[in-house]
Amino acid sequence: GYIVTNNHVIAEGGPIVVAFADGSTYEAEIVGADSQADVALLKIEATGLAALSLGDSDALEVGQFVVAIGSPFGLDNTMTTGIVSALSRSLPADSTSNSFGSTYTIPSVIQTDAAINPGNSGGPLINLAGEVV
Repeated sequence: GYIVTNNHVIAEGGPIVVAFADGSTYEAEIVGADSQADVALLKIEATGLAALSLGDSDALEVGQFVVAIGSPFGLDNTMTTGIVSALSRSLPADSTSNSFGSTYTIPSVIQTDAAINPGNSGGPLINLAGEVV
């Protein structure tokens, strides 16, 4: 199974363990990571996993409701709701390299007002159709 998360969640090094609501845990391998985009792709050896669909983030509109899933403050299975506050926010250019060896800037990011508490990082932002955006 492949898992998308935030780079800063896995950046500390050491073993990365993915825990599921049923209590099962898996050690994860880093497939790729990009510190500037703050995105990481992990892989675990597991079968029978359910997957969330990826939505079209280009179809998002300012004011659209979204849900952020996470585990803030060590609590399991939490969500916060909010709206898309802005689209196409540009992050400043620099020459940070990603793990694929290329350098670039992030031209467009989604801004939301959904509460992201300590520990929420790494969870998905979901539209009301249940798709990760």
